[in-house]
Amino acid sequence: MINIKEDEKLSVLNHSCAHLLAQAVKHLYPQAKFWVGPVIEEGFYYDIDLGDAVITEEDLPKIEKEMKKISKDGKRIIREEISKEEALEKFKDNPYKIDLISRMDEKDTIISCYTQGDFTDLCRGPHVETVKLLKHFKLLKVSGAYWKGDAKNKVLQRIYGICFENEEDLENHLKLLEEAKLRDHRKIGKEQELFMSHELVGAGMPLWLPNGAIIRKQLENYIYEKEAKLGYLHVYTPCVGTVDLYKTSGHWDHYKENMFPMMKVDEEEFVLRPMNCPHHMLIYKNKMHSYRDLPIRIGEFATDFRYEASGAVKGLERVRCMCQNDAHLFVTPEQIGEEFKKVVNLILDVYKDFGIKEYKFRLSLRDPEDKEKYFDDDKMWNEAEAKLREVLNELNVDYFEAIGEAAFYGPKLDVEVKPAVGPEVTLSTCQLDFLLPRRFDLSYIDSNGEKRVPVVLHRAIFGTFDRFTAFIIEETKGAFPLWLNPVQINVIPVNLEYHEEYAKEVYEKLQNEGFRVKLDNRNEKLGYRMRESQTKKIPLTLILGDNEKDSKTVSYRRYGEKETTTVSMDEFINLVKESINKKEYNI
Repeated sequence: MINIKEDEKLSVLNHSCAHLLAQAVKHLYPQAKFWVGPVIEEGFYYDIDLGDAVITEEDLPKIEKEMKKISKDGKRIIREEISKEEALEKFKDNPYKIDLISRMDEKDTIISCYTQGDFTDLCRGPHVETVKLLKHFKLLKVSGAYWKGDAKNKVLQRIYGICFENEEDLENHLKLLEEAKLRDHRKIGKEQELFMSHELVGAGMPLWLPNGAIIRKQLENYIYEKEAKLGYLHVYTPCVGTVDLYKTSGHWDHYKENMFPMMKVDEEEFVLRPMNCPHHMLIYKNKMHSYRDLPIRIGEFATDFRYEASGAVKGLERVRCMCQNDAHLFVTPEQIGEEFKKVVNLILDVYKDFGIKEYKFRLSLRDPEDKEKYFDDDKMWNEAEAKLREVLNELNVDYFEAIGEAAFYGPKLDVEVKPAVGPEVTLSTCQLDFLLPRRFDLSYIDSNGEKRVPVVLHRAIFGTFDRFTAFIIEETKGAFPLWLNPVQINVIPVNLEYHEEYAKEVYEKLQNEGFRVKLDNRNEKLGYRMRESQTKKIPLTLILGDNEKDSKTVSYRRYGEKETTTVSMDEFINLVKESINKKEYNI
């Protein structure tokens, strides 16, 4: 879908449409008072105080009708510049606008307003020339939003909308929104009982249900095997660390606002860990290393905690408690290129297995002018950034550079993946770090018997299991590949009286082979049980009747297909094993 905020023309159109919405609401609800109406990635919204009145989604067509009426009237949108005093007088009846104006710095600040017919709004602009250009819009939904995002403040009503230059673009976008609803991992997660949340646990703290836990465990097994073959050594470390640990690493100074508050136990001050690199630094430091030991690759499936605003959390995609597919590679300077190349190749290998084809590499660099965010060592940064460019060029990988997006301790490679719907998401990362090894006084003995400081590569292939699972749910619409699905095979006897015994025999044999199998021997009609198997998106459904019982065969149907194939039991078992072993995305 188009990122409205990043498209200059559409951004102006949508911001103008936010004013059109406000004008229509003012006509229908004269008591309405307005706060802000910004452009967002998905269009625009306006936050409104309607007093005792409540707008529901059933009211949106009425508001749209009034917006179209105003648009047809064709009034010009006129910009006016006024002083702060004039603005305070003009908006004296609106406490939300008064608050905005009062917080402006200079007493003689020139403030801009935009007027269209009988409606004037405080705004920086720019806007389209006339409301006549605002024809192709749609109001999408209504929600509540705290004024200034503060739970202590009043809840305002937020109306969302979208606007395009022509009807075709609008219709195409609305179709994409419908597709996004069908793919929404929160909806599918609820239907297939993958995960849940509860207010007693807290926002952004998902609970993985048995079906979801199976998927996560399969992902863990998958990446563990790949990492083990590449020489990774896996560890377990605590979910907390002392404040001093993060002061040593530098995260306390650079990342504190994203961490949960400090807690004091006895005489020690602890925080929930937001990342695992400090723990892994200490594991490396646990003993002396020779250059012959390097590279040392320490991996962990680690639970981390990061503070996200409650309004930002979203299912498994954006959470406060996450499990990272994390690893730290301790290398000599001479090994940087080869190890970085291996990480990129591992990313590409995983993406091939999961059918991920639309992605791009982003080389995130520091902003040399920002001396507060980034460690001040020009030589270190120039060498690190040059090394990553060199490897990417050698691999002939397309990439673009993003200034100011690096971690505070070094440049990084981010892989931005295009999902089936919605904006790009960052899944995999690899960060080069010359700083933390110095902060933790890490060393190894080189070939001359002298102490040298290793370089660290921070990398996460899946990113977090949470976000990667959300991505896979939406990519597959919940129709997971056979090797990943919580239930791989559903065994259905046609008639319980005549076929249940054979169905149980088949079920037990498949279970003994290690497959995740279900026996549906409920006293329901065959058609009902088969439809439900399709609804639950089980990859393989076995239908066992007289023919199968007499010939000791099985008839199977793939998810989404209507044809049934009959094979021997051994053939079926080999078919399933082959698909699982190959990690086939589609059986």
